[in-house]
Amino acid sequence: MQKKSYFKLKKKNSNLLSQAYPFYYQGKELWLITVLLFFMTLLFGYFFEPFEVYQPEHKMGYFWITLIHSCTPVFIVFLFLSLKMFPRLKDNWNIKKEILLISIFLLIVGIVQFLIRDVIYDNPNNWSLQYFYEEIRNTSLVGILFTFILVPINYHRLNTRNIINANAFNTSKITAIISNKTTSYINELDVDSKNVLYAKAEGNYIELFLSNGSKTLKRLTMKSLGNILDSYPNYIKTHRSYIVNINQIVSVNGNAQGYKLQLKNCSDIVPVSRNMISTFNKKMNSY
Repeated sequence: MQKKSYFKLKKKNSNLLSQAYPFYYQGKELWLITVLLFFMTLLFGYFFEPFEVYQPEHKMGYFWITLIHSCTPVFIVFLFLSLKMFPRLKDNWNIKKEILLISIFLLIVGIVQFLIRDVIYDNPNNWSLQYFYEEIRNTSLVGILFTFILVPINYHRLNTRNIINANAFNTSKITAIISNKTTSYINELDVDSKNVLYAKAEGNYIELFLSNGSKTLKRLTMKSLGNILDSYPNYIKTHRSYIVNINQIVSVNGNAQGYKLQLKNCSDIVPVSRNMISTFNKKMNSY
């Protein structure tokens, strides 16, 4: 019985870790997170003094020491940006990858905090293993505290918002859209507009998934396909790799990452990325 309970718990945790999670580490959102991290670290360290402070070995005032420690995570973010690490990580982002990235980030920050001890503290043992361990431990404790507070709150906020918005596309609205089908032949693709479920990018090719269960391959880029379909109001780009025929949508489900679209007579799920939600909402509400 205990063994079965263990495997059930393990499976539950595995499912939780594999759940989609929004990727924030690019553009304005990355800078917002960086600024938030800086001020949270500065205020928390200065006002709460979470770790033992021995002032006689300080080379400067405690505020300036806290400021230097708060600047370290910002420096690490700049380092990651210079290596262009973040954009390579965003595909299929989930909670497990989010936790792993945060763990690596905290480890690097802790190591850098150790390396700058000579700048801050007048202590002959600055380069000891004891302080190496303490800096990584202290950084990890503060980082884990912030993570356990912010990540679940943010995940729940996004998940709830997207579920509510997705549910707003109720059955009657979807039915109205389906009944509003337009029929026209797309000469460039050699298909009838109403027969295309969605298109998916595969390198320099596009896979067109058709309502009869078949699919056809076209040598096109997603940008070229978008230009072709601009004049067809029933198509919308939902993801950097997907364009969907909104006449074929039968249900919309939300999660923290965005929306998931169920299409008519199709078992595949088409994603709507978080960046495309606003555009998708406007299109669905106006079509």
